[in-house]
Amino acid sequence: MIILGVILLIIGFVTGAAIIWTIGIIVVIAGAILALLGMAGHSVGGRRHYY
Repeated sequence: MIILGVILLIIGFVTGAAIIWTIGIIVVIAGAILALLGMAGHSVGGRRHYY
């Protein structure tokens, strides 16, 4: 999810599309939160690890 967000950020920056840039930021933040929860040992979405 973090990689997808970074790709969206790059595409949004290159094309100048603000909506893609915004979606990329949201996806990166959501991916980072899910990764941190997974590393802390909390179940995320019914799974022990979130990849």
